[in-house]
Order: sequence, then C-alpha cells, then structure tokens
Amino acid sequence: MKKNVREITTDLLDELWQQYLRRVSYAREYSRLILEKGGNIVNDHIAFRSLNTHTGEQPEGIRAFKHILDCLEYEPVSKYRFHQKKLNAVHFEHPDPMFPKIFVSQLEVSELPEWSKTMIDDTVIDTPYIISDNAIELLNILKEKKELPVEAADILVYELAGYFRRPWGIPRKETVLKLNDVSQYAAWVLLHGNAVNHFTAFINYQNVPDWPDLDSTCKALAEAGIPMKDSIEGEKGSILQQSATQAVKEQVVVLDENGEPDEIEWTYAYYELAERGFVKENGKKKLFSGFLGEQATHLFDMTQTRDN
Repeated sequence: MKKNVREITTDLLDELWQQYLRRVSYAREYSRLILEKGGNIVNDHIAFRSLNTHTGEQPEGIRAFKHILDCLEYEPVSKYRFHQKKLNAVHFEHPDPMFPKIFVSQLEVSELPEWSKTMIDDTVIDTPYIISDNAIELLNILKEKKELPVEAADILVYELAGYFRRPWGIPRKETVLKLNDVSQYAAWVLLHGNAVNHFTAFINYQNVPDWPDLDSTCKALAEAGIPMKDSIEGEKGSILQQSATQAVKEQVVVLDENGEPDEIEWTYAYYELAERGFVKENGKKKLFSGFLGEQATHLFDMTQTRDN
C-alpha cells in the first residue's frame, strides 16, 4: 500500500490544523458553531512568518518553507512587498484549488536598526535543522516518485509536523521586549518560530444559510462571544474581503537577565476569515485567488495588542 503526494499533503495539513486548534480556542469555537449548523469547515489559506537572516542550519526566510512546499506540489504564484513593515511575501498554490493557499512572509532583518539586527542574529544564528536526514530523503523520493509506502508516508508527516514550531533556543525577555518596539513581527517570530501564524476560514464554502457572507458570519461570531476585529477589510462585493478574530494569548517561556527561564504573556494566533469575489481569467469566471497588500498590512497587526 502506498500514499500519493496529495494524500500525504492532506495528512500534513490536517495535522497542522489540529495543532492550531489545540492552541486557538476561537477557531475551535468557530468550528463548533459551523458544524452545529450543518456547515463546512474549509480553509482558504494558511500563513507562516519568517526571518530573512542567517538561521543556522535551517534555510533562511521564505526558503524555510518553500523547500518543503516544493515537494508537496505547491508552486509560488505571486510576490508581495510591505515597505513600512519591512516584509516581503510569496503566496503558493496547489493544483487542486480546494487545497488551502499558503502565504509565507519574511522580515528583511537587514533593514532594521543595527542593534535589533544583532539581537535577532544572536538568537537564531545557531539554529539546528530539525528535520532528520531520513525525512529529507523521503521528501526527495516523494518529489520524484509522487508517492511513498504508507509507513514511510506516516513517518514523513510526523517529522514534518514537528518542524512547524520554534527551531531556535529560548529568546531573552529583554530581546523580545526591545524588538517589539521596532517590529512586533520580529518579536512574534522569535517566540513562535515556524509555527502556523493563522488559518483562514473560506466563507464561500461555509454553506451556512443563516450566515451567507463574511459580514453575517462576523456578527454571529461576535454575538457568540468571540472577540472580533472591529472592521472588515474590503468592500462588500469586491474581489476579497477579510476579517479575523482577535489573537489568543499564551504564556511563553523567555530567559530573564540571569539566563533563567521565566514566563510572559504574548499573542499567538488569530483565526482569519475570507470571502472571495469573482474575476475573469482567459474569458472564464473564477474566484480571485490572490491577496491585496493593503488588507494584508492591516491583518499583520492582529498579533499586536495594547499589552505587547
């Protein structure tokens, strides 16, 4: 028995979704409410954050994810630049349009003040590559053969799922707090590393008659007690509207001034929601599959709160 690349990709995405659900209570509550109404849980895209600087043995920036996505049939589609936030991003798509898109951004660390660049580099410079040689070999076989024996496929999914966490050591509290003043994105990545930044509900496939669009869904979630972003990005009927829950907070481990473990409260992830409109491509009507820079800029700020 063998599993093909799409089955393996599905297994990995399912595992990442379960990891995310365990940490993001608002996504669990959304799922519960949708299923109670007989609807569908379909995710539009998954986002990851990264640092474009030397990260030890792990590939830097977007490459930290691209080298895995390349083996899972995902291909880069569009590039984005966020000048004010010093970010670049790429979104990847799968040949099957029902697979979630992948949005990977990277902080251009070299554009930060020298002191903050030094703080980041000191934290990540000795990062190990947390995928084993065996898993890399399996990835390469998968890329070439498009399938693996079931046991090997399950081992690969297990190893890859373990990659989506913080790969470097515990950051210093002083580093996190100081960096947060310059780039809350940098502070977030030092704390959470390769972990999923957010999943996104695909409202078009939600199939809940009472909540036919993004606006009605956001209102219903707010009425159910889920703290929501106070506005929707994009106009009604446009090619893309997005909103989100607030970000959940977690107790995260940092090192105090003596190098001893300490804990601080910090944002982890929000659950995003997207409704897509139609565009014409080669004379055919299809859902817009890209992203709009201004909307994404505002949504990056969902991991920032008054407290951090």
